[in-house]
Amino acid sequence: MTDIIKDTEAKMKKAIDVLKQKYSAVRTGRASAALVEHLKVEYYGTQTPLQQLAGISVPEAHTITIQAYDKGAVKDIEKAIQKSELGVTPKTEGGVIRLNLPPLTEERRKELVKVVKKESEEAKVILRNIRREAIDAIKAGKDKKEITEDIAKTKEDEIQKLVDRETLEIEKVLAAKEKEIMEI
Repeated sequence: MTDIIKDTEAKMKKAIDVLKQKYSAVRTGRASAALVEHLKVEYYGTQTPLQQLAGISVPEAHTITIQAYDKGAVKDIEKAIQKSELGVTPKTEGGVIRLNLPPLTEERRKELVKVVKKESEEAKVILRNIRREAIDAIKAGKDKKEITEDIAKTKEDEIQKLVDRETLEIEKVLAAKEKEIMEI
């Protein structure tokens, strides 16, 4: 039964890590390599993450530069950037791709906050699904007489405390990201 608790906690931590990774790809007022590093580029017939094809740097607050390791991949990288939802047109100069990120409008910031809230709600749903799986496993152990009713109740309470703690963590991460998006 301790394995169920540890496994549940690990799954919940992973869900929050995924949420944080998704948040890092949401554009705020500043340029960040995380905005583009996970873009999939069609490279020799294979979907490849941009970070494997190029060096990504942020020389200025509103500029991202991408230096392709293979000069033949520059056009493919440009296509991937144009297809993405970044809303930025790449400019290529001598094999270096530059992305100039314009300042966000108030309306766009509010849209991004909605996107971020939706992502956090999805993470909470994942937490609840993990909780349900764990409680089902505990009930199965109780039905098979592997654990007593008291132990089952204690374990269910522990799992609920985990869910509550991780939900608070999601709320903290959401509040920080909202503040970051809305700050000019």
